[in-house]
Amino acid sequence: MKLFLVFAFVTLVSKCSSPNDVPTAITNPTVSISSTPVTEGTDAVFTITLSKPSTVITKIDVSTTPNTADFSDYTSTTTTITIPAGQTVALVNITTNNDTTEELTETFTLTGTVTTSNTSNTTPIIAIGTIIDNEIVSSAVDFWLTKGDQSSLLQKQSSILIFGNTTNSNQNIEVDETQTFQAVDGFGFTLTGGSAELINGLNTSKKQEVLQELFGVADNSISISYLRISIGASDLNSTSFTYNDLPYGQDDVNQTKFSLAPDMTHLIPLLKEILLINPNIKIMAVPWSAPSWMKINYTSIGSSLVSIYYSSYAQYFIKYIQAMKAQGITIDAVCPQNEPLNPSNNPSMLMTAAQQISFIKKLGPAFQTAGITTKIVAYDHNCDKPEYPIEVLTDATANSFTDGSAFHLYGGDISALSTVHSAFPNKNVYFTEQWTSSIGDFSGDLKWHVKNVVIGSMRNWSKNALEWNLANDPNFGPHTSGGCSMCKGALTISGNNSVTRNVAYYIIAHASKFVPTGSVRIASNLTGNLSNVAFKTPSGKKILIVENDGNTKEVFNIKYNGKWVTTSLEGVSVGTFIW
Repeated sequence: MKLFLVFAFVTLVSKCSSPNDVPTAITNPTVSISSTPVTEGTDAVFTITLSKPSTVITKIDVSTTPNTADFSDYTSTTTTITIPAGQTVALVNITTNNDTTEELTETFTLTGTVTTSNTSNTTPIIAIGTIIDNEIVSSAVDFWLTKGDQSSLLQKQSSILIFGNTTNSNQNIEVDETQTFQAVDGFGFTLTGGSAELINGLNTSKKQEVLQELFGVADNSISISYLRISIGASDLNSTSFTYNDLPYGQDDVNQTKFSLAPDMTHLIPLLKEILLINPNIKIMAVPWSAPSWMKINYTSIGSSLVSIYYSSYAQYFIKYIQAMKAQGITIDAVCPQNEPLNPSNNPSMLMTAAQQISFIKKLGPAFQTAGITTKIVAYDHNCDKPEYPIEVLTDATANSFTDGSAFHLYGGDISALSTVHSAFPNKNVYFTEQWTSSIGDFSGDLKWHVKNVVIGSMRNWSKNALEWNLANDPNFGPHTSGGCSMCKGALTISGNNSVTRNVAYYIIAHASKFVPTGSVRIASNLTGNLSNVAFKTPSGKKILIVENDGNTKEVFNIKYNGKWVTTSLEGVSVGTFIW
């Protein structure tokens, strides 16, 4: 019996331990990557493959690096790819671009690093992306053109502009982004009360179309980024008014009767609509006159603010800023007085430099007490009197409350902005108004205004460039009795559906459409008849605005980073170049 049990046990052990019954080893899947050549302009597709399904997810970090292709030829990519459990394939799509030169093929590398522990990979996986030239050459530089003869009005050109290094004898405009100057607040117009009235008179669909074109960012928009408005009426309102008008003999020192009511029908509702389109638009507000009861003579025309009312007038500004804020409208800056040396307009008010100093000494502390951060900008008149803002800024107390000074160009030279900037380099300068006349010539206005208002102001440190009124009717109204009867707006609006674009529209559009708020002016040299100014946008694009001040065609190079494109401008033409 014992022998049988031993034999049975040995037999059982022998069956369980057969040398032919070795367990199968478990192996991890392997990750590989492959691609096929593509024609530029289409996606390069990389296929990442597991040799067999895994029971857990597989993660691969992938990134591209250039070979003969550079970052303009394809979209640089760094991302993580996941292959779900039970699956074996994932795709990586890399966008390739039509480039600006013709080559046979270009390559770049996609490298993958497996970050999970479920594969047998111990080194990165690599595949080469091959881009085959499609013989379609895209322009390295976009070019938008307006001609003085109006045969081209802010039209994008189809010419192919490619940077190269073939020597020629053309004049050069060299753009150097390593030299930077002032940051840009914006480009635009004064939204007068009359302009608001006319725009509000358009039918609903036409009005929205116009507002989107002026303030939006669509392909057909000009993207106005800065507006100037009047505190009370300007001379391009239907009537003259302030926000605290009282009968002769009455006063209101505490400004208890202050009210925005006169502008609640047109200006303020329109500003709210504009802010829905561009919530970041900057707004400067300026009075044409204080209320008549605060002036030496009870009148809307001329005269000066009585000194005993300086503190009261400061409260008028505070109530205005607070009331506009309550309407959802932020005032970025104010000037104490529009054209302080012009007492002849309706409305208007004379304010000498000494008077402005005294008023700012009341206004600045009042702002601080009220917690108001709105900028105070001095002067706001012609370039022929730079001594006015210099006098204001020389006063230490007024200087401490003043952000800078603003200018028009109905007299003097645009270089006055640099004169003031040189005297006070820590203070800003602004260009806030220039009209085009009802009897003006399109070509003459185009070149003079682009040269002086846009290019000139920017080359002389201005943070903005504004033309005068945004809109008028066919009779160049509305305007007050004694107000400007020859001021042509950027738009002429007739009835509820007719809108005509005038020269001021194109003057500003050549900058506003392409140079957003926050752009920085960069260096560019002047040459011959070619006035110009250059910018770098927040997204890194370079913008060059060029005006041919002569009457004949100018051929020139735009030089950047040691290479150049060759282009030309007809006489009395304006081009904006973007790359």
